[in-house]
Amino acid sequence: MKRLDLAIAALRLPLDFFAVVGAGMLAYALRFHPAFTEIRPVIFQLSLDRYVALLSAVAFVWIGVFAVAGLYTIRPSSLFRELVRVLFASAAAMGVVFSLLFFSRSLFESRFIALAGWLLALLAVWISRIAIRLAQRAFLALGIGQQRVVVIGRTKGGETLVETFRNRPSLGYAVTATFPVFDKRVQRRILELKRAGQADEILLADPNVSRGTTLDLLAFTDTEHLRLRYTADLFAAAVGRTDVATYAGIPVIELKKTPLDGWGAIYKRAFDVVAAVVLLVLTSPMTLLTTLVIACESGRPILFRNVRVGEGGRHFDTLKFRSMRQEHSIGGQKGFGDQDKALALEEELIRQSSRKQGPVCKIMDDPRITPFGHFIRKYSVDELPQLLNVLAGSMSLVGPRPHQPREVAQYAAKHLKVHAIKPGITGLAQISGRSDLTFEEEHRLDLYYIEHWSPWLDLYILWKTPFAVLFRKGAY
Repeated sequence: MKRLDLAIAALRLPLDFFAVVGAGMLAYALRFHPAFTEIRPVIFQLSLDRYVALLSAVAFVWIGVFAVAGLYTIRPSSLFRELVRVLFASAAAMGVVFSLLFFSRSLFESRFIALAGWLLALLAVWISRIAIRLAQRAFLALGIGQQRVVVIGRTKGGETLVETFRNRPSLGYAVTATFPVFDKRVQRRILELKRAGQADEILLADPNVSRGTTLDLLAFTDTEHLRLRYTADLFAAAVGRTDVATYAGIPVIELKKTPLDGWGAIYKRAFDVVAAVVLLVLTSPMTLLTTLVIACESGRPILFRNVRVGEGGRHFDTLKFRSMRQEHSIGGQKGFGDQDKALALEEELIRQSSRKQGPVCKIMDDPRITPFGHFIRKYSVDELPQLLNVLAGSMSLVGPRPHQPREVAQYAAKHLKVHAIKPGITGLAQISGRSDLTFEEEHRLDLYYIEHWSPWLDLYILWKTPFAVLFRKGAY
């Protein structure tokens, strides 16, 4: 473990403590400020000495709840998840404080100080956590505290990770060497790197490596005290959560298909409806402007209906703003040109210009797209009408990307699991590379989402989506 990680972890606790105390003192000062006392005079007795003693105890309770909530781990989760956990831990801490006051039959005189102190403490902790992250990323960007990583395996996923680590040093990883395989020669080379301080961990980027090689690598890292990480294969991603029951002393393990069952499905549907309504209202100016531009540029129809495969393998019509010229659009809508001719042109373009291998195609420099169509595709504006699909229940805000029946017909049996849940407007694949991902990489991410769904994962994906749209290549 790098000293920077340990220093940052050790710094969080005292900063949280002083943030809570400082927020409490500010709330006390605000309550006795003339601007507040003129509106609501102070009719209680709360000396500063008594308040400081109580506030110190409250701060220790907060720290204890934060510790139980896992907010002092050496390597915390993403900043978004950390801030959400701080919110809920802060609410739990105040609940503990009020419970202790209730059972001790103590009466706290000011509701304003309690409420203002809680809100100010939450804000102060958030600010301190963000400041720590920014400082940590600044150090990492300068090469201070980075983990020195040796990557084994020449795969598309491995190449993507190497490129990502090299382009984003603030992630905290510096790739010092890459090797296609793990053997005795590579072992000697890694030992040389370790002695030179250039190897802290090994990343196995080939999920199809043999079991014998994996065991040799595990033994090597154990002996040399190197951290080992690996990219999951499809089976590891598909296993997800398990339930274990014992019958006649024999453990029986059930591989759960997805947490999106029971109350998970109820929550997700309710969230989809509320969020879709809000997003439809917020994006209505963009929707109206897009409608007008398409109508002026190439006329009607404005919307494009395309058959896709959804939950349970059922077919449904996705809605998009039309980005192609009418004569090249496929779907049989009124106003489109000769469908046989349009299909023949698309098949020819797929043979000549598709940059993706597997069932799903991606045509480079598609000549059928209008000038404005290129813009709305680049920034995913063409997908705004799919919010209506969400309201109708055929799609979700977050989920696997839906594909056409002719593409699904080419799936292997293992790929069909993506139809276990509703497809989504956005998903892990969209925030991880969009259409630059291979089909297998996209499928692996979809399986991970299905098996590890949680409300927080949905919120994280929705939060990251605008950044992926604005700052990454590979738009559909």
